[in-house]
Amino acid sequence: GGHETNTSTSVGIAIYPEDKLTQLVVDADRAGLQVAVHAIGDKANHWVLNAFQKAREMNPDGQHRRHRIEHAQVVTAEDMIRFKDLDIVASVQPSHCIDDMKWAEKRIGDRVKQAFLWKSFLKNDVRLAFGTDWPVAPLNPLITLYAAVARKPLDGEPQSDWFEQEKLSIEKAIECYTMGSAYVEYSENAKGSL
Repeated sequence: GGHETNTSTSVGIAIYPEDKLTQLVVDADRAGLQVAVHAIGDKANHWVLNAFQKAREMNPDGQHRRHRIEHAQVVTAEDMIRFKDLDIVASVQPSHCIDDMKWAEKRIGDRVKQAFLWKSFLKNDVRLAFGTDWPVAPLNPLITLYAAVARKPLDGEPQSDWFEQEKLSIEKAIECYTMGSAYVEYSENAKGSL
Protein backbone atom coordinates (compact mmCIF):
# COMPACT_ATOMS: atom_id res chain seq x y z
CA GLY A 1 0.00 0.00 0.00
CA GLY A 2 0.88 3.68 -0.14
CA HIS A 3 2.72 5.56 2.57
CA GLU A 4 0.43 7.83 4.60
CA THR A 5 2.04 10.91 6.14
CA ASN A 6 1.15 11.76 9.74
CA THR A 7 0.43 15.46 9.32
CA SER A 8 0.73 16.22 13.03
CA THR A 9 4.37 15.09 13.18
CA SER A 10 5.60 15.41 9.60
CA VAL A 11 8.81 17.45 9.33
CA GLY A 12 11.34 18.22 6.65
CA ILE A 13 14.89 16.99 6.34
CA ALA A 14 17.49 18.91 8.33
CA ILE A 15 20.73 19.65 6.51
CA TYR A 16 22.58 19.77 9.86
CA PRO A 17 21.80 18.30 13.26
CA GLU A 18 20.67 21.03 15.66
CA ASP A 19 23.96 21.19 17.57
CA LYS A 20 25.98 21.61 14.35
CA LEU A 21 23.58 24.29 13.08
CA THR A 22 23.89 26.15 16.37
CA GLN A 23 27.69 26.01 16.28
CA LEU A 24 27.78 27.33 12.71
CA VAL A 25 25.50 30.25 13.60
CA VAL A 26 27.43 31.07 16.78
CA ASP A 27 30.76 30.97 14.89
CA ALA A 28 29.47 33.13 12.02
CA ASP A 29 28.00 35.64 14.47
CA ARG A 30 31.27 35.73 16.43
CA ALA A 31 33.10 36.47 13.17
CA GLY A 32 30.85 39.52 12.66
CA LEU A 33 28.88 38.04 9.78
CA GLN A 34 25.24 38.73 9.08
CA VAL A 35 23.59 35.30 9.11
CA ALA A 36 20.75 34.19 6.84
CA VAL A 37 19.36 30.70 7.38
CA HIS A 38 16.69 29.01 5.28
CA ALA A 39 13.92 27.54 7.46
CA ILE A 40 10.46 26.65 6.23
CA GLY A 41 8.65 24.52 8.83
CA ASP A 42 7.93 25.12 12.50
CA LYS A 43 10.66 22.75 13.72
CA ALA A 44 13.26 24.33 11.44
CA ASN A 45 12.30 27.86 12.51
CA HIS A 46 12.46 26.81 16.16
CA TRP A 47 15.95 25.35 15.72
CA VAL A 48 17.23 28.44 13.94
CA LEU A 49 15.79 30.75 16.58
CA ASN A 50 17.48 28.58 19.22
CA ALA A 51 20.76 29.04 17.34
CA PHE A 52 20.32 32.81 17.14
CA GLN A 53 19.48 32.91 20.85
CA LYS A 54 22.64 30.95 21.66
CA ALA A 55 24.68 33.31 19.46
CA ARG A 56 23.28 36.27 21.36
CA GLU A 57 24.20 34.65 24.68
CA MET A 58 27.71 33.74 23.52
CA ASN A 59 28.42 36.96 21.60
CA PRO A 60 26.60 39.81 23.35
CA ASP A 61 28.38 42.41 21.20
CA GLY A 62 26.77 41.07 18.00
CA GLN A 63 23.14 41.89 18.77
CA HIS A 64 22.51 44.22 15.84
CA ARG A 65 23.66 42.19 12.86
CA ARG A 66 20.19 41.98 11.27
CA HIS A 67 20.24 38.21 11.10
CA ARG A 68 17.34 36.73 9.19
CA ILE A 69 15.39 33.59 8.49
CA GLU A 70 14.63 33.02 4.84
CA HIS A 71 11.10 31.71 4.20
CA ALA A 72 9.82 31.51 7.83
CA GLN A 73 6.70 29.87 6.39
CA VAL A 74 5.37 27.95 9.40
CA VAL A 75 5.97 29.58 12.79
CA THR A 76 4.38 28.85 16.16
CA ALA A 77 2.91 31.66 18.27
CA GLU A 78 5.73 31.26 20.80
CA ASP A 79 8.40 31.52 18.14
CA MET A 80 6.66 34.51 16.56
CA ILE A 81 7.45 36.38 19.78
CA ARG A 82 11.05 35.16 19.69
CA PHE A 83 11.56 36.74 16.24
CA LYS A 84 10.86 40.11 17.88
CA ASP A 85 12.75 39.44 21.10
CA LEU A 86 15.87 38.30 19.22
CA ASP A 87 15.50 41.03 16.55
CA ILE A 88 15.43 38.49 13.71
CA VAL A 89 14.11 39.57 10.30
CA ALA A 90 11.53 37.33 8.64
CA SER A 91 12.55 37.35 4.96
CA VAL A 92 9.55 35.87 3.18
CA GLN A 93 8.35 35.16 -0.34
CA PRO A 94 4.57 35.55 -0.55
CA SER A 95 4.36 33.91 -3.97
CA HIS A 96 5.02 30.55 -2.28
CA CYS A 97 1.75 30.92 -0.40
CA ILE A 98 -0.42 30.88 -3.49
CA ASP A 99 1.25 27.68 -4.69
CA ASP A 100 1.62 25.90 -1.35
CA MET A 101 -1.98 26.53 -0.29
CA LYS A 102 -3.11 23.84 -2.74
CA TRP A 103 -1.33 21.07 -0.80
CA ALA A 104 -0.14 22.48 2.54
CA GLU A 105 -3.03 21.29 4.70
CA LYS A 106 -2.69 17.73 3.41
CA ARG A 107 1.03 17.82 4.24
CA ILE A 108 1.10 19.56 7.65
CA GLY A 109 -2.48 19.29 8.86
CA ASP A 110 -3.72 21.79 11.42
CA ARG A 111 -0.32 23.50 11.53
CA VAL A 112 -1.36 25.16 8.27
CA LYS A 113 -2.95 27.83 10.52
CA GLN A 114 0.62 28.85 11.41
CA ALA A 115 1.66 29.32 7.78
CA PHE A 116 2.47 32.55 5.94
CA LEU A 117 1.69 34.80 8.90
CA TRP A 118 2.63 38.15 7.40
CA LYS A 119 0.12 40.29 9.28
CA SER A 120 0.90 38.47 12.52
CA PHE A 121 4.61 39.18 12.08
CA LEU A 122 3.84 42.88 11.67
CA LYS A 123 1.40 42.93 14.61
CA ASN A 124 4.19 41.46 16.73
CA ASP A 125 6.66 44.14 15.56
CA VAL A 126 8.78 41.67 13.60
CA ARG A 127 10.77 43.12 10.70
CA LEU A 128 9.39 41.69 7.47
CA ALA A 129 11.25 41.72 4.15
CA PHE A 130 9.67 40.47 0.92
CA GLY A 131 11.40 38.85 -2.00
CA THR A 132 10.61 36.61 -4.95
CA ASP A 133 12.86 33.57 -4.29
CA TRP A 134 13.77 33.58 -7.97
CA PRO A 135 14.66 31.27 -9.74
CA VAL A 136 12.57 28.92 -7.58
CA ALA A 137 9.55 31.21 -7.94
CA PRO A 138 8.65 33.83 -10.57
CA LEU A 139 10.83 36.96 -10.66
CA ASN A 140 7.84 39.25 -11.35
CA PRO A 141 7.42 41.44 -8.24
CA LEU A 142 3.73 41.96 -9.03
CA ILE A 143 3.07 38.28 -8.30
CA THR A 144 4.65 38.71 -4.87
CA LEU A 145 2.49 41.76 -4.17
CA TYR A 146 -0.63 40.01 -5.49
CA ALA A 147 0.02 37.01 -3.23
CA ALA A 148 0.48 39.22 -0.15
CA VAL A 149 -2.72 41.13 -0.81
CA ALA A 150 -5.05 38.50 -2.34
CA ARG A 151 -3.86 35.19 -0.80
CA LYS A 152 -5.41 33.23 -3.65
CA PRO A 153 -3.85 31.49 -6.66
CA LEU A 154 -3.43 33.26 -9.95
CA ASP A 155 -5.79 30.75 -11.59
CA GLY A 156 -8.54 31.66 -9.11
CA GLU A 157 -8.94 28.14 -7.65
CA PRO A 158 -9.88 27.86 -4.88
CA GLN A 159 -11.89 31.04 -5.05
CA SER A 160 -11.87 31.82 -1.34
CA ASP A 161 -9.05 33.81 0.23
CA TRP A 162 -6.76 31.51 2.21
CA PHE A 163 -6.61 32.58 5.87
CA GLU A 164 -7.64 36.06 4.85
CA GLN A 165 -6.85 37.50 8.30
CA GLU A 166 -3.18 37.42 7.20
CA LYS A 167 -3.74 39.49 4.03
CA LEU A 168 -1.89 42.80 3.79
CA SER A 169 -2.89 46.08 2.23
CA ILE A 170 -1.08 46.94 -0.98
CA GLU A 171 0.63 49.81 0.84
CA LYS A 172 1.99 47.52 3.56
CA ALA A 173 3.04 44.89 1.00
CA ILE A 174 5.01 47.49 -0.97
CA GLU A 175 6.62 48.72 2.25
CA CYS A 176 7.77 45.18 3.12
CA TYR A 177 9.09 44.70 -0.39
CA THR A 178 11.00 47.95 -0.55
CA MET A 179 11.81 49.33 2.90
CA GLY A 180 11.86 45.90 4.52
CA SER A 181 14.36 44.53 2.03
CA ALA A 182 16.50 47.68 2.18
CA TYR A 183 16.69 47.33 5.98
CA VAL A 184 18.02 43.78 5.69
CA GLU A 185 20.98 44.98 3.64
CA TYR A 186 21.66 48.09 5.77
CA SER A 187 20.51 50.33 2.90
CA GLU A 188 17.43 51.97 4.40
CA ASN A 189 19.08 55.40 4.23
CA ALA A 190 19.87 55.01 0.52
CA LYS A 191 16.86 53.20 -0.93
CA GLY A 192 13.51 51.67 -0.16
CA SER A 193 11.45 54.85 0.07
CA LEU A 194 11.17 58.23 -1.57
